[in-house]
Amino acid sequence: MTNTIALYLAVFLLAAIGADFYLFGTEHSLFLAKKFLDLLEWLSFWR
Repeated sequence: MTNTIALYLAVFLLAAIGADFYLFGTEHSLFLAKKFLDLLEWLSFWR
């Protein structure tokens, strides 16, 4: 991955998170963060 692609990806992710906060509030992001932590815990079991 080049630096340019990484920069565009980071800007896109930040814009998507900002739009989610602006349009829907923090409920959706909090739910996704909890599910992501559950996924990380499940994956650490296989390690």
